[in-house]
Amino acid sequence: MRQANLDNVELGVKIGGRRVNNLRYADDTTLLAESKEDLLNLMERVQAHSTQAGLHLNLKKTKVMCTEELDEIILGGNKVEIVHDFNFLGSRIDDNGTCKGEILRRLALGRAAVTGLNKIWRDKAISLLTKSQLMKVLVFPVVLYGSESWTITKGMRERIDSFELWCWRRLLRVPWTAHRTKTSRLWNK
Repeated sequence: MRQANLDNVELGVKIGGRRVNNLRYADDTTLLAESKEDLLNLMERVQAHSTQAGLHLNLKKTKVMCTEELDEIILGGNKVEIVHDFNFLGSRIDDNGTCKGEILRRLALGRAAVTGLNKIWRDKAISLLTKSQLMKVLVFPVVLYGSESWTITKGMRERIDSFELWCWRRLLRVPWTAHRTKTSRLWNK
């Protein structure tokens, strides 16, 4: 990637007054461009320098996402798949710019983590303090991974709050039929 010398190219998107045209992490590369032609130019540069180094782009794994409608991208005679969302470093990125899909996915992962710990929640030999620490260490990080970049609407905030309440109810073994609000006095039975 460094051999392609993309940092000195006037292609990419302007972020904070600086042109950015690639994001690299380990063996993953994300190319950024403002137009289809610029993207093709960047992809051809990467492919040419990769071929010189004896490497080949895996076009089956290569994907293109665009915020506008795009008909097709052809690189080296092969058609590149156009997608509307993809996973980047563990977070789902959508072409519509909302975070709803990612938040719902994270909440589902959190529910699976809580359900996977059912034995611990039912174990009377484990103190409530230990159970709450396990909740904070094993469940909430799964849900909140990448949350710094979320744009949260009021509805999504309510879903996140209700998930948290569901977690504490599960831990404390308070059934949903017990009409307790989140401000009840520590949920005395």
